[in-house]
Amino acid sequence: MEPLISVIVPIYNIERYLGICIESLLDQTYRNLEIILVDDGSPDRCPEICDLYAAKDSRITVIHKPNGGLVSARKAGLEASNGEYIGVVDGDDWIGRGFYMSLFSAISESGADVAIAGFTRDLFAKSQVILNTIPSGIYEGEGLTALYRQMLSCGEFHSYGVTTYLWNKLFRRGRILPCQRKVDNRITIGEDAAAVYPALLGCRKICITDNCAYHYRQREDSMLKLSEDFRREAASLRLLYRFLSDEFQPYPSEYNLIGQLDDWMLGTFIIRSGGICDPVQGLPEGFPFSADIRGRSIAVCGGGTFGQQLVRRMKASGKCRIAGWYDEDYREYRRCCMDVDPLSDIPFHRFDYIVIAKLDRASVNAYRRQLLDLGVSGDKILSIEPSAGMREKALRLYLNDLTGDDAN
Repeated sequence: MEPLISVIVPIYNIERYLGICIESLLDQTYRNLEIILVDDGSPDRCPEICDLYAAKDSRITVIHKPNGGLVSARKAGLEASNGEYIGVVDGDDWIGRGFYMSLFSAISESGADVAIAGFTRDLFAKSQVILNTIPSGIYEGEGLTALYRQMLSCGEFHSYGVTTYLWNKLFRRGRILPCQRKVDNRITIGEDAAAVYPALLGCRKICITDNCAYHYRQREDSMLKLSEDFRREAASLRLLYRFLSDEFQPYPSEYNLIGQLDDWMLGTFIIRSGGICDPVQGLPEGFPFSADIRGRSIAVCGGGTFGQQLVRRMKASGKCRIAGWYDEDYREYRRCCMDVDPLSDIPFHRFDYIVIAKLDRASVNAYRRQLLDLGVSGDKILSIEPSAGMREKALRLYLNDLTGDDAN
């Protein structure tokens, strides 16, 4: 008989999508699954849906618990699991029929401790395949050391080599269980990374695949970033930084794990804050663009988390005038009641600078090419390009000056 794979499904307030997720698990070609549905105190009909499916298939176990957050839900599922292998699927996502068969085959054929997949990002009717930056293959010995050197940051600012997500991976039980147990329940940003990267560091062999059968559903409510107090977010990020710093300490300096962590964390802080370090003064000295944008007419290119926070903080500071906001997926953002226009409208609007609200170099370069093709002068196009000195200064400012007390 095939080894047992336990699939943990944390669930909260997603009744619209939960049935699709469960059906995709029941339809897997890998049949020896233990499906653990963790109802994290969901206030909707998710508890009823879980119980209904459990009555129909003996492979399903349901845990009903008080709401404690994603980390606590995953822990509860893991503690109740019996599988030799562990997978995680978020309850609003779904997976293709061969997802777990493919990952299990990769592990069994290579002898790896984990099989890592890519994923497909589903945004309304649009799908985008996303692979790990580190190419597919089996990594051990010197190859594994090379992987560790670029796991969180692969040479370009905020470009990680292995995706942070827990859900597009299949772990041997002994690798992920102790790492997930140690994650602080108060970490609410980067909770996947807190378990994934320490687990990878303990592996003897890692297998990266081009399997993209995990479908990450980007919902309307996840696209729209509410105005969460950044001090609270920064407090959670500081917990994450301290946790991973401690986890990385025992490993060789040649991995440069702390340097990678600094790079990755700074990028995360910039995205969450819009790059504006001081929420009171607005745009402080050292704002990470090559031009001073205070008092200027600014267009923003990018509707994601970074773009939303940048626009919000520019408006709040009163130091800039927002001349326009653009994204290729403007239709989807408009459905979320965001005033975003297509890139093709840019030539009809006037502005002093246009800021590309992206961090990874591939996205920045792609947007830059499109803007140049639309006739925008190169000296008007700005993006985040922090120097090493600015990175150090900005990271310490975020970690120390903006966080206040740790998250309670």
